[in-house]
Amino acid sequence: MDTYGHIPIVAIVGRPNVGKSTLFNRYAGWRRALVADSPGLTRDRIAEELEIQGRAIRLVDTAGLDPAAERGLPAAVQAQAESALEDADAILFVVDGKAGLLPEDDVIARTLRRTRKPLSVVVNKIDDPRRHSDRLLEFYSLGFERLRGVSAEHGGGAFDALEELVDALAEPDTELPVRDSKVPRIALVGRPNVGKSSLMNRLLGEERVVVSEQAGTTRDAIDIAFEYESEPFVLVDTAGLRRPGRREGTGERIGALMAVRALERAQVAVLVVDAEEGLTDQDAHVARLTRDMGVAVVVVANKRDCLDAEGRKKARAGIEDGLRFIEDAPIVSLSALTGAGLKRLLPAVRRVANAASRRIPTAELNRWLGETIARHEPSMARKGPRITPLKFLYASQVGVQPPRFVIFCTDPDSVKVSYRRYLENQLRASFGFEGCALRLHLRGRKASEA
Repeated sequence: MDTYGHIPIVAIVGRPNVGKSTLFNRYAGWRRALVADSPGLTRDRIAEELEIQGRAIRLVDTAGLDPAAERGLPAAVQAQAESALEDADAILFVVDGKAGLLPEDDVIARTLRRTRKPLSVVVNKIDDPRRHSDRLLEFYSLGFERLRGVSAEHGGGAFDALEELVDALAEPDTELPVRDSKVPRIALVGRPNVGKSSLMNRLLGEERVVVSEQAGTTRDAIDIAFEYESEPFVLVDTAGLRRPGRREGTGERIGALMAVRALERAQVAVLVVDAEEGLTDQDAHVARLTRDMGVAVVVVANKRDCLDAEGRKKARAGIEDGLRFIEDAPIVSLSALTGAGLKRLLPAVRRVANAASRRIPTAELNRWLGETIARHEPSMARKGPRITPLKFLYASQVGVQPPRFVIFCTDPDSVKVSYRRYLENQLRASFGFEGCALRLHLRGRKASEA
């Protein structure tokens, strides 16, 4: 069985408008080494896998922390926010070098200090630290050892700060959790108030988690084991995900870290969509995150009880159109309120979980490769003035959860994106990888070496 490993999460936190998202985009758009890449994915996501100092990390963007919003709230809410920060392995605390040190920065610093995580202070909007050293001095009063002046807009010092923080991370745990377990671990994900907690309660047949009309009620990840028709499952209800700028309240914003962590250890993500409201760009954003993280997906079109037959048909068509990049994912129309359609959900979950753990024998895989290439041959490889045939030699499956394949060919750089998609689509169709995030890698090898 494949171990998937724990990828350390580095969270970018700080007050609103200090340049956190600009810094995140700087890292995401200027990668020194790319770990996960899928064509057509937008940059406006909350998580990005990078390789820094030879080590894979997952960078997570968060919306601005507003200490004033916590005043007057129960101490439990503040405690849950701090608990959410515990899901980060390291923290990039971004402050505004132009605005200077503000009281809000001190409040946030006290909260971050209690996490006892590796932390670096990034003083943003410092184009030249040598000329603006005076701006940096006051931030040393926050009491953190690692502090650097950077320019998120222009990139100056940005990677130095991240590399220094990654160096402070503990060595990877050698006892890694196993992802391809026989018991499917299901993360219920989606934007707030689409019915995730109601769906959990319906599946369990009891009020096991708090359900509220208020968006962002769920603050923590809750793991519950249960059986359905004598088959075991584990449910994880997560905090609602939204785009960073649209999260409301510190608990919901930091809750995104917990949702990312839940997806990291899940086999299947059940993406809950409000069928009455229709698919939104935020729903698509969460779907991209699940696919980017390699988690198999089942889409739930919830609140079917609010629609007639024609409305349900239109809602399904809208979901299919908006989620074309995961068109392989099954869509289950149901009502968490009444239970209608519920009986189709867990069989679909079991189906995609089995598909994500499927191993294809090497001989069968190479028969598929030969037949697939014969049906549609690739374009010729061009090396300057030379044009040579592009040959695919053999294929091998190297992992599951998600299914990962390596195909050896004579010139990987000459394989067009459209042909890679053809291979992936044929692989999915031929072996039934429904709802799975396939990983297809091309490697070079001379024909004489095959």
